[in-house]
Amino acid sequence: MTDAPRDPRQISDLNPDPIAEFTDWFEAAKAAGASRPDAMVLATATEAGVPSARMVFLRGFDARGWVFYTNYESRKGQEMKANPAAALMFYWDAISRSVRVEGQVEKTTTEESERYFGGRPRDSQLGAWASQQSRVIAGREVLDERMAQLSHDFCDRDVTLPPFWGGYRVVPERIEFWISRPSRLHDRFCYRKQADGTWKIVRLSP
Repeated sequence: MTDAPRDPRQISDLNPDPIAEFTDWFEAAKAAGASRPDAMVLATATEAGVPSARMVFLRGFDARGWVFYTNYESRKGQEMKANPAAALMFYWDAISRSVRVEGQVEKTTTEESERYFGGRPRDSQLGAWASQQSRVIAGREVLDERMAQLSHDFCDRDVTLPPFWGGYRVVPERIEFWISRPSRLHDRFCYRKQADGTWKIVRLSP
């Protein structure tokens, strides 16, 4: 039987470092059998403030922020270029908890992107080249033809990192931890980044 995750009920129960607190929750979700604990909603907005959201996968996190990879020319890429702010949301039904992250967005280094891309399955590497993400295409056969051509072009060599593909890091400014409770009286704890780099924790009404 999987042990129940630690159950903070007061601010004093929380780790003063939100990354450490997130790590505990993330590991608890995995231990509880969450099917894709790394799945997260990414919300972006245009320069005019028109929002959009989609699912992406977490590919790493540390004190610098949460990392995911995508096509820089996609809708989300264009929105983050024009308005470099984003929000992430994790929901783990297996432990009845969620985490929200809000902050500014920056690209990962080319070295980071190359390292991650180099570890992907070959078909996924080719798929990154084949897909002009978010653009209108005439039909599925367009993708199939591109994959066939790329398989031929890279048949005797490693697949290189596309210049239009790489990572983003959401640098946290606000992180909210939510725990489901009876009668909708949920626990909400919010970490807010201070000017000196420390974190202030407050409790929010549900």
